Amino acid sequence: MKYLFLLALIIFGVKGYAQTPSVSNPSSSQSVFLRSPLIHNGANKWVLKQASSLSVGGKVISAPDYVAKSWLNAVVPGTVLTSLVADKVYPDPYFGINNKRSQKLIPDMADVGREFYHYWYRTEFRVPKNFTRRRTWLKFHGINYRCTLWLNGKKLGTMAGMFNTQSFDVTDLVSKSGPNALAVDMQPVDFPGSYFKPGVTQTGAPGENHNGGDGEIGKNVTMLMSVGWDFTSPDGIRDRNTGIWRDVELYTTGDVVLENPFVQTKLPLPDTTTSSQTISVEVKNATKKIQTGILSGNILESKSNFSKKVTLQPNETKTITFSPKEYKSLIIRQPKLWWPINKGKQNLYNLTLNYTVNSKISHVIHTKFGIREITSDQKTPDKSRRFYVNGQPIFVRGTNWVPEAMLRNSPQRTYAELRYTKQAGVNLLRLWGGGIAESDYFYQLCDEYGFLVWNEFWITADTHLPVDSALYFKNVTSTVKRIRNHASSAYYVAANEGGELPGTGKLIHELDSTRGYQVQSECCGVHDGSPYKYENPMQYFENTASKRGSRVDGFNPEYGTPCIPIAESIKRMMPVKDQWPITDSVWNYLDGNGFHQITTKYREAVDEFGKSSSIDEFAQKAQFVGAMNYRAIWEVWNYNKFNYGDRFASGFLFWYHNSPLPQTASRMYDWYLEPTAALYYSQNALAPLHAQFDYIKNTVSVYNDFRVSFSNYQVEATVYDLNAKPVWNKSVTIQIPKDGVVNDAIKIDFPTNISQVHFIKLRLKDSHGKLVNDAFYWRSKDIYKGAWTMTGPAVSGFEDINKLPKIRLKTATTYDHKGNIKVTVKNPSKSISFFTQLKLQQADGSSINPAFYTDNFFSLLPGETKTIDIQFEPAIISGSHVNLITNAFNCDPQTKSFNLKGE
Repeated sequence: MKYLFLLALIIFGVKGYAQTPSVSNPSSSQSVFLRSPLIHNGANKWVLKQASSLSVGGKVISAPDYVAKSWLNAVVPGTVLTSLVADKVYPDPYFGINNKRSQKLIPDMADVGREFYHYWYRTEFRVPKNFTRRRTWLKFHGINYRCTLWLNGKKLGTMAGMFNTQSFDVTDLVSKSGPNALAVDMQPVDFPGSYFKPGVTQTGAPGENHNGGDGEIGKNVTMLMSVGWDFTSPDGIRDRNTGIWRDVELYTTGDVVLENPFVQTKLPLPDTTTSSQTISVEVKNATKKIQTGILSGNILESKSNFSKKVTLQPNETKTITFSPKEYKSLIIRQPKLWWPINKGKQNLYNLTLNYTVNSKISHVIHTKFGIREITSDQKTPDKSRRFYVNGQPIFVRGTNWVPEAMLRNSPQRTYAELRYTKQAGVNLLRLWGGGIAESDYFYQLCDEYGFLVWNEFWITADTHLPVDSALYFKNVTSTVKRIRNHASSAYYVAANEGGELPGTGKLIHELDSTRGYQVQSECCGVHDGSPYKYENPMQYFENTASKRGSRVDGFNPEYGTPCIPIAESIKRMMPVKDQWPITDSVWNYLDGNGFHQITTKYREAVDEFGKSSSIDEFAQKAQFVGAMNYRAIWEVWNYNKFNYGDRFASGFLFWYHNSPLPQTASRMYDWYLEPTAALYYSQNALAPLHAQFDYIKNTVSVYNDFRVSFSNYQVEATVYDLNAKPVWNKSVTIQIPKDGVVNDAIKIDFPTNISQVHFIKLRLKDSHGKLVNDAFYWRSKDIYKGAWTMTGPAVSGFEDINKLPKIRLKTATTYDHKGNIKVTVKNPSKSISFFTQLKLQQADGSSINPAFYTDNFFSLLPGETKTIDIQFEPAIISGSHVNLITNAFNCDPQTKSFNLKGE
């Protein structure tokens, strides 16, 4: 039972976040979601059974008096395989190499046929007593891949495609007084594809580990990475994510229904003192009678009111538009603009639309929108694409978002991932084309956090094009209508590399002409990506990290590196015997078949800090390596912002952002929602004002992401030897241009007799001497011998780090008994506290995930103090106490216990 509880916490979220909204937006004020008690703590028991084992069809199965004997409990939302794992039919595919196809522990669809994962789902429900309006609807927010729906012995309809949302009028089928039975005949994708088929020409790029398998998966409109990719399960998800993967909603309305509201904002740039809003909504008559009523709307913040009389013929749907020419209240004076992170506030407006018949409300819908204008062009020195928001150029420091491999998501998980992402400081999320169309809640948080979102539409160059163009376009239409109101939604791209399905661009323009579009991710001012693997960080500064040539220039859609997880996470993802000494075959499988070079180059870099004797020591040193590479990548791009560096750059997207499953090649945070050092060193590099060090030039530069300049700031560089003795110092006064960079403000001349391992502390202070930003670096005296060697002051020669004297830290803590801990850490010693880490754990020693630390893995000079705020959700704690562990590379762990009840 404890295992299932922890599994539910990690995979889907926790009860403690009960106030978090649904992943899907409710369709009415009278709405319930039919979620399973298994995993989701819902009120509707779902069951499932393999179709081939049933001798009856939907008419019988959906009868309220049908007895579902020997059916298995189902997870809804969730996939067939998620349910089978929860029911212990198959082992956890996320542990060790359980999922590896050659192990044959979990049947793969390519081996057993698609019918093997053809299942029936069934649930029963009652219509809530507070459903007072006339019409009742069932809405499926997402299924994969084809299904036939049955309700109370009657066929309700069909659905197809993974990204299609569909509502069904069940008014005449549903019982409002008794039980109702819903049955779903769920079929897998039409073309399951295979990770690899002998004799079939590989479609993927050379060296990319059979990405997309034989390409057949692309013929569907689905999550293409489910067949296997080098950043996820390398040989695929066994059921190809068949199932009811998003919410099933029951809601009620009157006879006239409002759908797909759309707010188009227009600024007369460069003037931003007025904004004109055009508002449209689809109005549907669900009856066989003529309906006449009043459609009215209100924008709360601007006090804009508008209405018009609308008459609908039987079963007619009209798109009704309110224009600023017709309704002057839709012209907003001095609008509060929406801006991406660091550029301004994320102001949002609330729109309410309602349709009334004879003064009685038929349907009310609410939506939010932001007043902003997002454009892009290629009017740059190298013709690279540059983005603008409200007429202001945006240097993109973005990332590639990929979904959870088995779609085991929740509002809580989405919140945690995006909160970590905001903390890092990135400004654009690309929804990679082999993934999914993200949830309503995802976009809501992106609106609030200030992310721009680049949307792609389920095509890759590694896989074939969809064979059913009508189905593809139906899914595109459903998705664009769902996301186009979001201020964060910035750009449409048909495909990851490759090309569009002909007609896609025209369709998207008809649905939404307010955003830009390009046919694929590597065209139109966006060049091809790389590097992807662990490489010597010296090559980032040298711009030689990719054998494809210069990659730090223009706009790069994929440039990244991995970071090994902390020891606690490694211990959760594989058997003890494979943890230490490292079992290469297991670690490589959990690294996309070794694609990111975790057991080769990354391990070599870790060993430069001295050979490890345990997994704990190795994972701790691995954080030094991940932190170095992550920060180096961000800082190299900072240096080359626009025209300030050695070459023109308009931005890049880190490859890739989130771990879709437990893996040794982790990211800023791992699948368990445990942050790595990469998160905090990204946060440092992506600070809006940041002083940074270049390992090739030995210079200090200052980056500014704000839209304002800063005068008479002071940047200081101090070099310390291994014993924390300052051996070099220089400070200069600088004028920081708005949205610009002061490059090479200081050149550091390292003393020839400095210790083999030494440290650099950078401080940026404002004109009044107040500290604005600081950064701490470690460096060796090793000479860089050129690209494709593992040499240089950023990667080799760090074994003397083990000679750091042992220290003891002092901590002072306060806890408010609401999940907020404030920790002040002081280094009273005469030596550096290197990589100081705070870890919040349950009483049994297990990690508390997620937990949000304002900083971590930081180093403290002698006498230095740092205050950290930690937030966690008390409801996820299984006992009455939590423990805070404070340690450093050269400091033994110290434990402080907190009683959650304040006793």
